[in-house]
Amino acid sequence: MPEYSRKDAKAWALEKIKGFYMCPISPVGDDFQFDYAKLRENIDQFVDMGIEGLVVGGFIAECWNVPLREWLRYHQVVAEAARGRIPLWTIILDPSVHQALEKLDYVEKLGFEGAEVINPVVQLRTDDEIFDWFKYLTDRSNLAICLYRTPVSGKVLGFDLMRRLADLDTCVAVKQGHISRAETLKLRRDLRKDFIVSDPLESVFLDDLRRGGQVVWGELSYILYGKLRPLVTQYRQLAAQGKWEEAYQVSCKLDPVRDYYADIFLWTVAQTATYASALAGIKVWFEEIGLHAGRIMPPVREASESFKQEIRENLRRLGVV
Repeated sequence: MPEYSRKDAKAWALEKIKGFYMCPISPVGDDFQFDYAKLRENIDQFVDMGIEGLVVGGFIAECWNVPLREWLRYHQVVAEAARGRIPLWTIILDPSVHQALEKLDYVEKLGFEGAEVINPVVQLRTDDEIFDWFKYLTDRSNLAICLYRTPVSGKVLGFDLMRRLADLDTCVAVKQGHISRAETLKLRRDLRKDFIVSDPLESVFLDDLRRGGQVVWGELSYILYGKLRPLVTQYRQLAAQGKWEEAYQVSCKLDPVRDYYADIFLWTVAQTATYASALAGIKVWFEEIGLHAGRIMPPVREASESFKQEIRENLRRLGVV
Protein backbone atom coordinates (compact mmCIF):
# COMPACT_ATOMS: atom_id res chain seq x y z
CA MET A 1 0.00 0.00 0.00
CA PRO A 2 1.20 3.56 -0.72
CA GLU A 3 2.40 5.61 2.24
CA TYR A 4 -0.19 8.28 1.36
CA SER A 5 -3.98 8.28 1.11
CA ARG A 6 -5.90 9.46 -1.93
CA LYS A 7 -6.92 12.69 -0.22
CA ASP A 8 -3.38 13.64 0.80
CA ALA A 9 -1.53 12.38 -2.30
CA LYS A 10 -0.75 15.90 -3.52
CA ALA A 11 0.54 17.05 -0.14
CA TRP A 12 2.67 13.92 0.09
CA ALA A 13 4.12 14.54 -3.37
CA LEU A 14 4.97 18.16 -2.61
CA GLU A 15 6.94 17.04 0.42
CA LYS A 16 8.52 13.93 -1.09
CA ILE A 17 9.25 14.47 -4.79
CA LYS A 18 12.32 16.70 -4.91
CA GLY A 19 15.68 16.71 -6.65
CA PHE A 20 16.44 14.28 -9.46
CA TYR A 21 14.01 11.53 -10.43
CA MET A 22 15.97 9.96 -13.25
CA CYS A 23 15.00 7.71 -16.19
CA PRO A 24 18.03 5.44 -16.78
CA ILE A 25 18.62 3.31 -19.84
CA SER A 26 18.71 -0.49 -19.57
CA PRO A 27 21.64 -2.88 -20.10
CA VAL A 28 20.98 -5.22 -23.04
CA GLY A 29 23.13 -8.25 -23.80
CA ASP A 30 24.39 -9.61 -27.11
CA ASP A 31 21.30 -11.84 -27.13
CA PHE A 32 19.18 -8.66 -27.22
CA GLN A 33 17.62 -9.43 -23.85
CA PHE A 34 17.83 -7.36 -20.69
CA ASP A 35 20.99 -8.15 -18.73
CA TYR A 36 19.52 -8.21 -15.24
CA ALA A 37 22.81 -8.76 -13.42
CA LYS A 38 24.17 -5.56 -14.96
CA LEU A 39 20.90 -3.74 -14.30
CA ARG A 40 21.32 -4.54 -10.62
CA GLU A 41 24.87 -3.17 -10.69
CA ASN A 42 23.67 0.04 -12.35
CA ILE A 43 21.02 0.53 -9.69
CA ASP A 44 23.68 0.21 -6.98
CA GLN A 45 25.60 2.99 -8.71
CA PHE A 46 22.50 5.19 -9.01
CA VAL A 47 21.94 4.85 -5.27
CA ASP A 48 25.58 5.73 -4.61
CA MET A 49 25.22 8.84 -6.82
CA GLY A 50 22.55 10.15 -4.47
CA ILE A 51 19.78 10.24 -7.06
CA GLU A 52 16.51 10.97 -5.26
CA GLY A 53 14.30 8.63 -7.31
CA LEU A 54 14.14 6.31 -10.32
CA VAL A 55 11.45 6.37 -13.03
CA VAL A 56 11.69 3.15 -15.03
CA GLY A 57 9.88 1.09 -17.63
CA GLY A 58 9.35 3.60 -20.42
CA PHE A 59 10.84 4.66 -23.73
CA ILE A 60 14.41 5.32 -22.55
CA ALA A 61 14.48 1.96 -20.75
CA GLU A 62 13.40 0.20 -23.98
CA CYS A 63 10.45 -1.32 -22.14
CA TRP A 64 8.14 -0.23 -24.97
CA ASN A 65 9.88 -2.85 -27.12
CA VAL A 66 9.49 -6.01 -25.00
CA PRO A 67 6.69 -8.51 -24.31
CA LEU A 68 4.46 -7.94 -21.29
CA ARG A 69 6.08 -10.81 -19.38
CA GLU A 70 9.47 -9.09 -19.76
CA TRP A 71 8.03 -5.74 -18.64
CA LEU A 72 6.77 -7.42 -15.49
CA ARG A 73 10.06 -9.22 -14.88
CA TYR A 74 12.00 -5.98 -15.39
CA HIS A 75 10.04 -4.22 -12.66
CA GLN A 76 10.44 -7.15 -10.29
CA VAL A 77 14.22 -7.02 -10.73
CA VAL A 78 14.31 -3.25 -10.24
CA ALA A 79 12.35 -3.56 -7.00
CA GLU A 80 14.61 -6.35 -5.75
CA ALA A 81 17.76 -4.40 -6.65
CA ALA A 82 16.56 -1.16 -5.08
CA ARG A 83 15.70 -2.91 -1.79
CA GLY A 84 13.87 0.15 -0.48
CA ARG A 85 16.95 2.36 -0.82
CA ILE A 86 15.46 4.68 -3.44
CA PRO A 87 11.89 5.64 -4.43
CA LEU A 88 10.63 3.87 -7.54
CA TRP A 89 8.09 4.96 -10.15
CA THR A 90 7.06 3.16 -13.30
CA ILE A 91 6.02 4.53 -16.71
CA ILE A 92 2.76 3.44 -18.32
CA LEU A 93 2.52 3.74 -22.11
CA ASP A 94 -0.52 1.54 -22.78
CA PRO A 95 -3.55 2.96 -24.63
CA SER A 96 -5.73 0.33 -22.93
CA VAL A 97 -6.77 1.62 -19.53
CA HIS A 98 -7.41 -1.97 -18.46
CA GLN A 99 -3.85 -3.05 -19.24
CA ALA A 100 -2.60 0.09 -17.51
CA LEU A 101 -4.56 -0.80 -14.38
CA GLU A 102 -3.11 -4.33 -14.33
CA LYS A 103 0.38 -2.86 -14.47
CA LEU A 104 -0.37 -0.34 -11.73
CA ASP A 105 -1.68 -3.10 -9.48
CA TYR A 106 1.44 -5.18 -10.16
CA VAL A 107 3.98 -2.45 -9.37
CA GLU A 108 2.04 -1.28 -6.31
CA LYS A 109 2.52 -4.75 -4.85
CA LEU A 110 6.26 -4.45 -5.59
CA GLY A 111 6.47 -1.24 -3.56
CA PHE A 112 6.52 1.36 -6.36
CA GLU A 113 5.29 4.78 -5.23
CA GLY A 114 3.57 5.88 -8.41
CA ALA A 115 3.49 5.97 -12.19
CA GLU A 116 4.19 8.42 -14.97
CA VAL A 117 1.33 7.87 -17.41
CA ILE A 118 1.12 9.01 -21.03
CA ASN A 119 -2.27 9.89 -22.49
CA PRO A 120 -3.54 7.23 -24.95
CA VAL A 121 -1.47 7.28 -28.13
CA VAL A 122 -4.30 5.86 -30.27
CA GLN A 123 -8.05 6.47 -30.59
CA LEU A 124 -8.76 8.93 -27.78
CA ARG A 125 -8.11 12.52 -28.84
CA THR A 126 -10.76 14.89 -27.47
CA ASP A 127 -10.36 16.52 -24.08
CA ASP A 128 -13.40 14.68 -22.73
CA GLU A 129 -12.13 11.31 -23.98
CA ILE A 130 -8.71 11.79 -22.42
CA PHE A 131 -10.17 13.09 -19.16
CA ASP A 132 -12.53 10.10 -18.97
CA TRP A 133 -9.57 7.75 -19.52
CA PHE A 134 -7.62 9.24 -16.61
CA LYS A 135 -10.73 9.47 -14.43
CA TYR A 136 -11.40 5.77 -14.99
CA LEU A 137 -7.75 4.96 -14.20
CA THR A 138 -7.44 7.05 -11.05
CA ASP A 139 -10.81 5.91 -9.70
CA ARG A 140 -9.51 2.33 -9.74
CA SER A 141 -5.92 2.75 -8.52
CA ASN A 142 -4.56 4.46 -5.42
CA LEU A 143 -1.10 5.07 -6.86
CA ALA A 144 0.06 8.63 -7.44
CA ILE A 145 0.10 9.66 -11.10
CA CYS A 146 2.49 11.97 -12.94
CA LEU A 147 1.06 13.07 -16.29
CA TYR A 148 3.31 13.16 -19.36
CA ARG A 149 2.59 16.23 -21.47
CA THR A 150 4.37 15.45 -24.72
CA PRO A 151 4.01 15.43 -28.52
CA VAL A 152 5.19 11.81 -28.41
CA SER A 153 1.64 10.87 -27.42
CA GLY A 154 0.20 12.41 -30.58
CA LYS A 155 -1.69 15.08 -28.60
CA VAL A 156 -0.18 17.57 -26.19
CA LEU A 157 -2.49 18.04 -23.23
CA GLY A 158 -4.04 21.51 -23.48
CA PHE A 159 -4.24 24.04 -20.67
CA ASP A 160 -7.97 23.57 -20.03
CA LEU A 161 -7.58 19.80 -19.93
CA MET A 162 -4.58 20.12 -17.61
CA ARG A 163 -6.70 22.10 -15.16
CA ARG A 164 -9.29 19.31 -15.11
CA LEU A 165 -6.72 16.54 -14.75
CA ALA A 166 -4.84 18.35 -11.98
CA ASP A 167 -8.02 18.22 -9.87
CA LEU A 168 -8.10 14.42 -9.86
CA ASP A 169 -7.13 13.28 -6.35
CA THR A 170 -4.14 11.13 -7.25
CA CYS A 171 -2.80 13.22 -10.15
CA VAL A 172 0.09 14.90 -8.36
CA ALA A 173 2.43 16.13 -11.10
CA VAL A 174 3.14 16.60 -14.78
CA LYS A 175 6.32 16.04 -16.75
CA GLN A 176 6.22 19.07 -19.04
CA GLY A 177 7.75 17.29 -22.02
CA HIS A 178 6.62 19.86 -24.58
CA ILE A 179 9.97 21.60 -23.91
CA SER A 180 8.62 25.13 -23.77
CA ARG A 181 9.79 27.15 -20.80
CA ALA A 182 6.98 29.65 -21.28
CA GLU A 183 4.40 26.87 -21.12
CA THR A 184 6.01 25.41 -18.00
CA LEU A 185 5.78 28.73 -16.20
CA LYS A 186 2.21 29.29 -17.40
CA LEU A 187 1.15 25.86 -16.14
CA ARG A 188 2.78 26.49 -12.80
CA ARG A 189 1.05 29.86 -12.59
CA ASP A 190 -2.40 28.66 -13.71
CA LEU A 191 -2.74 25.25 -12.08
CA ARG A 192 -3.49 24.57 -8.43
CA LYS A 193 -0.51 25.25 -6.18
CA ASP A 194 -0.32 21.73 -4.74
CA PHE A 195 0.31 20.25 -8.22
CA ILE A 196 3.94 19.79 -9.34
CA VAL A 197 5.00 21.01 -12.80
CA SER A 198 8.44 19.73 -13.80
CA ASP A 199 10.67 20.60 -16.72
CA PRO A 200 12.61 17.44 -17.66
CA LEU A 201 15.76 19.51 -18.13
CA GLU A 202 18.61 19.90 -15.65
CA SER A 203 19.76 22.94 -17.59
CA VAL A 204 16.88 25.01 -16.17
CA PHE A 205 16.78 23.40 -12.72
CA LEU A 206 18.58 26.20 -10.93
CA ASP A 207 16.20 28.76 -12.40
CA ASP A 208 13.35 26.40 -11.56
CA LEU A 209 14.38 26.26 -7.91
CA ARG A 210 14.18 30.04 -7.81
CA ARG A 211 10.76 30.08 -9.52
CA GLY A 212 8.98 27.46 -7.42
CA GLY A 213 10.11 24.23 -9.05
CA GLN A 214 11.42 21.31 -7.04
CA VAL A 215 12.22 18.30 -9.24
CA VAL A 216 13.88 17.33 -12.52
CA TRP A 217 11.57 14.54 -13.58
CA GLY A 218 12.10 11.75 -16.07
CA GLU A 219 15.41 12.44 -17.79
CA LEU A 220 19.00 11.32 -17.24
CA SER A 221 21.43 14.24 -17.55
CA TYR A 222 22.67 14.13 -13.95
CA ILE A 223 23.74 10.53 -14.49
CA LEU A 224 25.47 11.43 -17.76
CA TYR A 225 27.56 14.23 -16.26
CA GLY A 226 30.02 11.71 -14.83
CA LYS A 227 32.93 13.50 -13.16
CA LEU A 228 31.05 16.81 -13.45
CA ARG A 229 28.21 15.74 -11.13
CA PRO A 230 29.76 17.53 -8.13
CA LEU A 231 29.04 20.83 -9.88
CA VAL A 232 25.32 20.05 -9.68
CA THR A 233 25.61 19.25 -6.00
CA GLN A 234 27.53 22.48 -5.46
CA TYR A 235 25.01 24.76 -7.16
CA ARG A 236 22.11 23.09 -5.35
CA GLN A 237 23.83 23.70 -2.02
CA LEU A 238 24.45 27.34 -2.89
CA ALA A 239 20.83 27.76 -3.99
CA ALA A 240 19.61 26.28 -0.70
CA GLN A 241 21.65 28.98 1.07
CA GLY A 242 20.12 31.71 -1.09
CA LYS A 243 23.45 32.40 -2.82
CA TRP A 244 21.89 32.56 -6.26
CA GLU A 245 24.57 34.44 -8.17
CA GLU A 246 27.29 32.10 -6.93
CA ALA A 247 25.07 29.15 -7.80
CA TYR A 248 24.61 30.45 -11.37
CA GLN A 249 28.34 30.84 -11.79
CA VAL A 250 28.84 27.19 -10.86
CA SER A 251 25.92 26.06 -13.01
CA CYS A 252 27.32 27.80 -16.09
CA LYS A 253 30.36 25.53 -15.96
CA LEU A 254 28.07 22.72 -17.12
CA ASP A 255 26.94 24.54 -20.27
CA PRO A 256 29.35 22.80 -22.68
CA VAL A 257 28.24 19.30 -21.64
CA ARG A 258 24.59 20.41 -21.61
CA ASP A 259 24.96 21.62 -25.19
CA TYR A 260 26.52 18.34 -26.27
CA TYR A 261 23.78 16.32 -24.57
CA ALA A 262 21.21 18.46 -26.37
CA ASP A 263 22.94 18.00 -29.72
CA ILE A 264 23.12 14.20 -29.64
CA PHE A 265 19.92 13.43 -27.74
CA LEU A 266 17.41 16.16 -26.91
CA TRP A 267 17.18 17.73 -30.35
CA THR A 268 16.73 14.34 -31.96
CA VAL A 269 13.82 13.64 -29.62
CA ALA A 270 12.34 17.07 -30.32
CA GLN A 271 12.64 16.69 -34.09
CA THR A 272 11.33 13.13 -34.34
CA ALA A 273 8.91 13.02 -31.37
CA THR A 274 10.45 9.64 -30.50
CA TYR A 275 13.29 8.36 -28.33
CA ALA A 276 14.29 5.32 -30.37
CA SER A 277 16.84 6.77 -32.77
CA ALA A 278 18.25 9.09 -30.09
CA LEU A 279 19.13 6.28 -27.73
CA ALA A 280 22.15 4.90 -29.60
CA GLY A 281 24.49 7.68 -28.53
CA ILE A 282 23.37 7.51 -24.91
CA LYS A 283 24.28 3.81 -24.82
CA VAL A 284 27.85 4.74 -25.71
CA TRP A 285 27.85 7.57 -23.14
CA PHE A 286 26.73 5.22 -20.35
CA GLU A 287 29.53 2.77 -21.07
CA GLU A 288 32.12 5.54 -21.09
CA ILE A 289 31.17 6.74 -17.60
CA GLY A 290 31.40 3.24 -16.14
CA LEU A 291 27.76 2.13 -16.35
CA HIS A 292 26.32 -0.84 -18.23
CA ALA A 293 24.39 -0.23 -21.45
CA GLY A 294 25.19 -2.83 -24.09
CA ARG A 295 23.16 -3.31 -27.25
CA ILE A 296 19.92 -1.77 -28.49
CA MET A 297 16.79 -3.86 -28.90
CA PRO A 298 16.02 -4.55 -32.59
CA PRO A 299 14.81 -3.24 -34.92
CA VAL A 300 16.30 0.05 -33.68
CA ARG A 301 19.70 0.72 -35.23
CA GLU A 302 22.86 1.00 -33.17
CA ALA A 303 25.33 3.85 -33.43
CA SER A 304 27.97 3.71 -36.14
CA GLU A 305 31.55 3.15 -35.08
CA SER A 306 32.48 6.67 -36.18
CA PHE A 307 29.68 8.17 -34.05
CA LYS A 308 30.74 6.07 -31.07
CA GLN A 309 34.31 7.31 -31.38
CA GLU A 310 33.14 10.90 -31.73
CA ILE A 311 31.20 10.59 -28.48
CA ARG A 312 34.14 9.07 -26.63
CA GLU A 313 36.46 11.86 -27.76
CA ASN A 314 33.99 14.60 -26.85
CA LEU A 315 33.32 13.20 -23.39
CA ARG A 316 37.02 13.30 -22.66
CA ARG A 317 37.33 16.81 -24.05
CA LEU A 318 34.43 17.98 -21.88
CA GLY A 319 35.85 16.41 -18.71
CA VAL A 320 32.95 13.98 -18.22
CA VAL A 321 35.36 11.04 -18.02
